[in-house]
Amino acid sequence: MFIRSERLFLRPGWPEDWRDLLRGIADERIVRNLAKAPWPYRPEHARDFAGKRQDARVPHFFVTLPANGELIGSVGLGRQDDGQVELGYWIARAHWGRGYAPEAARAVLRLARTLGHRKVVAGHFVDNPASGRVLAKIGFRPTGRVTPRFSVGRGREVDSIEYAISLGSQSDCDGGEAEVAMRAA
Repeated sequence: MFIRSERLFLRPGWPEDWRDLLRGIADERIVRNLAKAPWPYRPEHARDFAGKRQDARVPHFFVTLPANGELIGSVGLGRQDDGQVELGYWIARAHWGRGYAPEAARAVLRLARTLGHRKVVAGHFVDNPASGRVLAKIGFRPTGRVTPRFSVGRGREVDSIEYAISLGSQSDCDGGEAEVAMRAA
């Protein structure tokens, strides 16, 4: 699957992307805000993630700039231990503050609706309020729950503020246009 938004091209990762991935994510300020990424982030981690098999129901994408193909982040869906569909994302620090995270996340939420998901959850660590602003901007609402979540990069549990969005009706995730092109893997 591929998604084209106003300024971004979201595509699956390929094994040869590992160096570009490593350049973008090997930054402690990024990894510390992710639940599943280790720190330090090493070449073997990048190779594993770039070659990770897609799940058609909860796909993940590399966020790239169409003009030059530069890999600037990742966004996707996953399953929590309880089976809920979860949104996750990161953008390379050189590209922070340009609105790429909300744009990429909205595109994935439109795809999630197309795939039949009616609710998506997300969260951010309490010391990462910028991610909370992204989630609010794209229509997520706090659930009122703050729960400990293990951060592989930090090596410990960190309080995480939980959010959810209903995709059963019109929502902020519809802002902007995106084309979704699906191809058999």
